[in-house]
Amino acid sequence: MSQNQFDKKSEAWSALFSEPMSDLVKRYTSSVFFDKRMWQADITGSLAHAEMLAAQKIIAADDLASIQKGMAQIWGEIESGAFEWKLDLEDVHLNIEARLTQLVGDAGKRLHTGRSRNDQVATDVRLWLRSEIDLISGLLIDLQKSLVEVAEKNVEVILPGFTHLQVAQPVSFAHHLLAYVEMFARDAERMADVRRRVNQLPLGAAALAGTTYPLDRERVAKTLGMDGVCQNSLDAVSDRDFAIEFTAAASLCMVHISRMSEELILWMSQNFSFIKIADRFTTGSSIMPQKKNPDVPELARGKTGRVVGHLMGLITLMKGQPLAYNKDNQEDKEPLFDTVDTLKDTLRIFSEMVGGQLNPATGQKEGGITVNAPAMEAAALKGYATATDLADYLVKKGLPFRDAHETVAHAVKAAISHQVDLSELPLQVLQEFNPSIEKDVYECLSLRGSLNARNTLGGTAPAQVRAQITRHQARLG
Repeated sequence: MSQNQFDKKSEAWSALFSEPMSDLVKRYTSSVFFDKRMWQADITGSLAHAEMLAAQKIIAADDLASIQKGMAQIWGEIESGAFEWKLDLEDVHLNIEARLTQLVGDAGKRLHTGRSRNDQVATDVRLWLRSEIDLISGLLIDLQKSLVEVAEKNVEVILPGFTHLQVAQPVSFAHHLLAYVEMFARDAERMADVRRRVNQLPLGAAALAGTTYPLDRERVAKTLGMDGVCQNSLDAVSDRDFAIEFTAAASLCMVHISRMSEELILWMSQNFSFIKIADRFTTGSSIMPQKKNPDVPELARGKTGRVVGHLMGLITLMKGQPLAYNKDNQEDKEPLFDTVDTLKDTLRIFSEMVGGQLNPATGQKEGGITVNAPAMEAAALKGYATATDLADYLVKKGLPFRDAHETVAHAVKAAISHQVDLSELPLQVLQEFNPSIEKDVYECLSLRGSLNARNTLGGTAPAQVRAQITRHQARLG
């Protein structure tokens, strides 16, 4: 069949139909202009399938050689931009198959033996997503490293820890940053777990029921570096759990990004002035010349809703589908692709925004977060952050905690009325609330004393924070 003939009868089912598909329907059903990004996966999967067909004596060795030669040319054409993507050919799979047939003739037509576009597309999506997960895993490591680097420089910096956005207790700024490292570490674990379920081979399930050809599916899985073979042909072609799982993991990662964004936005506002971020991550105002707006974290906060929306869309897409494959599943790709793109871009920009950019000339990172330690410490002094330490002090003197809590509440009220910090109340005033209070109370009432006192595993004491930094550095390499 000539290329013109193939174009004219591009639909694989065309002999059954008495009229051509309308241009409107072609545009409505076509996916080529967004699924063409899977071309590498499509060629890689096709080559593995062809190699197996030849090994099983289903196609001749000469056909395999022709397919391999043709695919190599197509690979080069797509990389160079010379490949012509055609709407009439509907998707990435038919576009590549049509070009292969044009190049190598009947050998190209034999490639589709023992498979369907149903198992082909399921395989392509999995291969593509697997490589994207690997990239995302690397970006998660980069972001964690950036946070650890900033934390290592700020172990002794005191930040007001908040609950309900009210000053609660003093914490190390490094300890606060490491909380996000823990979140992103869990995100990386989730990605690795999702990858195992992504990395299963649907190819060989054909349209829905398997095939009459003696395929060696395990051979194809091994060639493609997959962990196993989908065991039920109906499930193999119709399952999109892996895409939903990935988007769920991506959504949770973006939620963590959004939480950090919210804090960066607050911290760099004039009301806090805890940090500065490099100018290249901010914008000005069209009318107010004094403004420096945190557009990157704000936009990341907004993009989180976009990714979570894709998750809801994919779940809704699948909820009403009977077995096996349905055209609905074409709608899985754009939300999945956009989720991948959004997450990768966000992780990449946050890693640089937090940790800075490497200067090739010096080998050092420049930019990143600039910490205003005095502003943080001054804020911690405003909210009676060591009140719990006074309660703990009284407990150690023998007072039940609930009684100590009530006693300290009266002390705080007195400090508020005198407009001083607890540590600034005279000893005789403190002793009016409980006579067991002695001069050593001022050590626990200081911010530094409060920090150092929390020297248990997972606590904010600098010794514990340094131990956690060491642990993360060893884990991240």
